[in-house]
Amino acid sequence: MATQRTARRRTQMLRVDNARVFGVTDSFVASGYPMSKKVTDATPMPKVGTIERLASSPIGSGHDQFLTGIIVQFDLTVPIKFWTEMQRYHFMDFVSSQSTMHRLAKMDLLSADVFDENTDTAIIARLVTLQNAYNTNPTEENFLRLVMSCPTGLNLTARMTTNYRQLKTIYKQRKNHRLPHWRKFCEFLETLPLSEWIFR
Repeated sequence: MATQRTARRRTQMLRVDNARVFGVTDSFVASGYPMSKKVTDATPMPKVGTIERLASSPIGSGHDQFLTGIIVQFDLTVPIKFWTEMQRYHFMDFVSSQSTMHRLAKMDLLSADVFDENTDTAIIARLVTLQNAYNTNPTEENFLRLVMSCPTGLNLTARMTTNYRQLKTIYKQRKNHRLPHWRKFCEFLETLPLSEWIFR
């Protein structure tokens, strides 16, 4: 008699790994270009107070433009629901990501970290049934039924690249968002170098 596996305890997923920040010093120097008579290799860095004032200027004013030169890259694991909202930001680019088209049929859908804790277990069970149907009979119809039935609570990981100016906008718009994953993402932003200048 075959035993049926049950899903392990799930958690609300937002995980950030391998975060890197690039271009801080060069962008600080570049922030002084508008007031420079001549830009050379020896152009001095503006005073800290000037950089802080520019960084904290209102979104859309243009005075914080130098923040686009501070590049941030990271691996982010969140539910599909989060990804659909993240895609509205023009300067939040995907380097690479997990693919439901290529891997959904092979994922261990009952693993504890595959779905957000708020994903209905009946929906997960149905997806497992569809996965088994496809793996038993890999027709186009079974494949489409599987991928089109995937719930937005499925966690996927992507490598992202963005900049401090985009993150400043995200922080302002999402720090008190109804979806708790956004609030957790904003908590991550607060851990970045010099975040106190930008994300306050």
